Order: sequence, then C-alpha cells, then structure tokens
Amino acid sequence: MDDLFTQATVYANDYVRQWREGGGRVVGYNCVFAPLELFEAAGLLPYRIRALSNAQTDLADAHLSRFNCGFCRSCLQLGLNGAYAFLDGLIEINGCDHLRGAFENWQYVKPTPFFHYLKVPHIVIDDALDYFADQLVQLKAKLEIHFAVTIADDALRAATARQARVRELLRRAYALRERERPGLTGAQTMALVLLGSTMPAEQFIALLEKELAARENESLPAPRARLLIGGAATDEVELLRELESLGALFVTDSLCYGARAFWSLTAPADGDPLRALAKLYLSNTLCPRMFEDYPSRSAFILAAAERARIDGAVFVHNKFCDVHGIENVLLRKHLEEQGIPVLLLEKEYGAHADRGRLKTRLQAFLERIGRP
Repeated sequence: MDDLFTQATVYANDYVRQWREGGGRVVGYNCVFAPLELFEAAGLLPYRIRALSNAQTDLADAHLSRFNCGFCRSCLQLGLNGAYAFLDGLIEINGCDHLRGAFENWQYVKPTPFFHYLKVPHIVIDDALDYFADQLVQLKAKLEIHFAVTIADDALRAATARQARVRELLRRAYALRERERPGLTGAQTMALVLLGSTMPAEQFIALLEKELAARENESLPAPRARLLIGGAATDEVELLRELESLGALFVTDSLCYGARAFWSLTAPADGDPLRALAKLYLSNTLCPRMFEDYPSRSAFILAAAERARIDGAVFVHNKFCDVHGIENVLLRKHLEEQGIPVLLLEKEYGAHADRGRLKTRLQAFLERIGRP
C-alpha cells in the first residue's frame, strides 16, 4: 500500500501526469454531486479537488476571510499558488457557501480555461429533478463547445457502467474493512477513495481488482476498538493514520471523501441517460446540504454501524463548517439514543499542532467506552 499512499497524497500523481502527457485534459470538481459519467463520456479526466492537510493559506486569506472553513481556504490557496496548474477547467457546485467562495475567488484571481457553475437543488421533488436535468443538459452543451467533443448517449451509458463497477468494487473494499478481522485500515481505505478520484475509471477498476484479490485472505490484528468516523470534508490521510496509531480502527465511515461519495449511487435506470444521471445524483447523494433528507443519512449511518459492529462513533468537522457542525449534533443525539457512544471533534483543518489534542480526546473517549 505504500505506493498507493504516495500516489493518493500528492496533487499531480503519476496517473494525472500520464494522462496529461498522452494529450488528455483534466477538469477539477469538489462536490459529490458532480456527474463523473458526463466528464468521462466527453473524454475528460474528472479530478476531485483536495487539500491534503495543506495548512498554508496566506494567499487565500487575502480573498476568503479566516471565518471560512479551513478546508475551503486551503483549496483556494492551492489554486492560487499553482498546485493545480494542470487543470483545464473547474466545475463549481453550490455544495456550501464557503466552497462557492473558494471556487469563485480562484476563478477571479487565476482563471482556468473552462469554468462552469453547476446549480444543484437542495430538495428532491419532481420540479427539482426537472431543473437539475436541465442543468446537466446545459453542462453537456458547454463541455461539447469548449472541448470540441461530441458526448453521445452510448458513451454516457458506457461511462455509467464503468462508474457503477468502480462503486461496486469500493463497496467490496469496505466489506474487507468491516470484517471481524479487518483487511484494511481506515487510512488505507481513504487513500484508495482519494486515489480513485484522480485517475481514469478503467485504470482504477484494474487497481481495485488487484488490491482486493491481494487482501482477500489478509487480516489485521484485532483492534482495540471498532469505530465509525464521519463528518465534514476530511481528506487528511495522515490524520487518520495518527488516530489509528492509538490501536483503534475506523472500520467504516460516513465521510465526504469516503462512503458518502459513492455508497448509495447505483446504476441508473434505462432511458434518457442525462435525466437518469440527474435522478441518480439528486435522489441518492448523502450530503447534509440536503437538510430535509436527514432521515436517509441517519439510516445510512445506523446501517453502517450495524454492519461494522462498531463500539463507538467519531464525528469531525472543520472549524466554521456550519453544515456539518449542525449535522453532527443531530447525529450524536440520534446515535446515543440507539446506545452508540459518540465523540464530536471540531478541528483546525490541516493543523499538525492540533493532532496531539485530537489524539488525547480520542484516547479519553476510548477509556470512556471501556477500551483502555
């Protein structure tokens, strides 16, 4: 897994470089509502923007105040300092106001050749589905014009099948992680998910098949405690490694850079492929921006907790992240009513000095739940 960790924790990894060297173009996105199948059908590499624990935000702070989420400011910093110079375009999505601010300031100060604002409704009703389907039609047209491509329905269906296979294999990876004797750590699983959002689907399918076959009969030592980790945009692989160094394992998750990015997305029904994609993403994506859909998210977490036989749950959010800060309070109340101990952690994104405090809090939590 060492090479996977390396590739997952750099911005322009070997897969991105090979794609670019072969003449391929890359479009960056951040939100889980981005229709990956549409970009892939256009012959583009969809690349999920990440900050990877970057704590330096001096350039970003000149455009986005420090009362905004540190993750969003870190993403803006990387856009402004040239870390993402390999991108041919950006897709902005109204996931949250802080993220919108990051993308809009990025485009204002250091514009990419292609930029599109994809508006995603906050409710799931027929009118909202019609609106989102029209948004995808507009995005398709913009991609075709700018990149001089034709996005055929057959190409969309083929891309949809590949993404369905990716998600199927990721669920198998989570099954390995959830076993009585886990085959993957939480940090290793996050590295896989991160890496997959930076490489062509066909290559990721081959990599997952190889890794799963190699680990099918491997088992880690029984952990000190089996935990679920959930919450905000957390792409900090090293943070998870340090927390797991206490002997507990995150045997499942409800993270934005984890299960929430793929778990409930299955192959859409036949018919118009764009409308099918609109329904797939709008109706099944688990994100607290869809506030009225809290019952689906809590049911997903309780199902994961039962599958993974957890001893407790840890919910994290970055300072000033209102969306997840509110959601985590609701989840703590709900899970504790079900007899599941919960630890809430507010953190400074990417702050290495904060890791000692977080480890101390987790250590105390393990002692509280009887896992000293």
